Amino acid sequence: MGIPWKEGDFVETLYSLLDRHYEEMVEIRRYLHQHPELSFKEVETPKYIAAYHKKLGHAVKTNVGGRGVVAKLKGGKPGKTIALRADFDALPIQEERDVPYRSKVDGVMHACGHDAHTAQLLVLAKVLNAMKDEIEGTIVFIHQHAEEVPPGGAIAMIEDGCLDGVDAIFGTHLWSTDPYGLVSSKSGPIMAAADRFDITIQGKGGHGANPHVTKDAIIIASQLVMNLQQIVSRRVNPLDPAVVTVASFEAINGFNIIADKAKLTGTVRTFHEKTRSLIEKEIGKITEGTCIAADASFEYKFTRGYPTLVNHEKEAAFILETAKKVPGVTDVEIVEPHMGGEDFAYYVKHVPGAFFFVGAADPEWDIAYPHHHPKFSIDEKAMLIAAKTLGAAVLTYQ
Repeated sequence: MGIPWKEGDFVETLYSLLDRHYEEMVEIRRYLHQHPELSFKEVETPKYIAAYHKKLGHAVKTNVGGRGVVAKLKGGKPGKTIALRADFDALPIQEERDVPYRSKVDGVMHACGHDAHTAQLLVLAKVLNAMKDEIEGTIVFIHQHAEEVPPGGAIAMIEDGCLDGVDAIFGTHLWSTDPYGLVSSKSGPIMAAADRFDITIQGKGGHGANPHVTKDAIIIASQLVMNLQQIVSRRVNPLDPAVVTVASFEAINGFNIIADKAKLTGTVRTFHEKTRSLIEKEIGKITEGTCIAADASFEYKFTRGYPTLVNHEKEAAFILETAKKVPGVTDVEIVEPHMGGEDFAYYVKHVPGAFFFVGAADPEWDIAYPHHHPKFSIDEKAMLIAAKTLGAAVLTYQ
């Protein structure tokens, strides 16, 4: 926001203040980790976030798009309006790590780092508030609910005005499988569109001793699983990344009963809208053909989730250059696109912005457990790198 790096005292002050408040960042993250809330069921977390910002004197709006929180810090000088976003929902996972701050909610866990995202943004807000007289412009802190479950919280928060007047937006994700010190991003498509499909095969059940008078839904669904593999291997351009995954196969019966019905559920990941539409159509055609051959009926539903997250070129280049100067960063890379989905994609459809990853592999574990794993963990020091990168970006973006 108008402060060049050659006059780096302001940015250095930011770094120093964040270092000073690191223990508070850890304390907040661990508190939130103990009290996780599922997507669209967040009650206490948004209250906690709003109270923190109100104590700082920020203008706060709650229930944005449902359960989101938006806080604004107006700087002492005129300038652009920059938004920073963090998500705060948890996952339906039973935590398996035995740590003092493990989840107190049975079957619910912060297994994706959203507790850390919230903690780092709250403390960054506190530090920026201490510097507000010299800040040019306005900073908007977007605390988003329900990132984990489509349709997600972003689209509703945008409809509720969270991006009104915003000139640019930045967001980050701590990445548990990347080494500490690594910051990565890229311009263009960086995370895939994430969709869901549900297929129910209706056959004709019967006694296991008389298969000739049945239409075995398990056999038909098994053939369908294999037939669906032809979509990516034979119907999508091999230079165009795509995934079709059957994640659930349900046909529960007694040992001597031939299945009357089978249900398949899965996900599709793509980067191009043309490929996305092609796969949606091909799943339907292959399902229909498989069922016609077996004289069975079916139901097919394709649910579009988040669109492809496409970073803007200027903002992606800016965030990578910014990260190179951040203490603790040892490597900055242009990352290969991730097949995971992120509803940050909606924000950058409306305003310029960029999303980036911060390495957070936990050194206490020999295995870097991935996101959505019951033993997921992070190196909490990565929160400082994320906060410093976001803070430096908001102070120097032009």
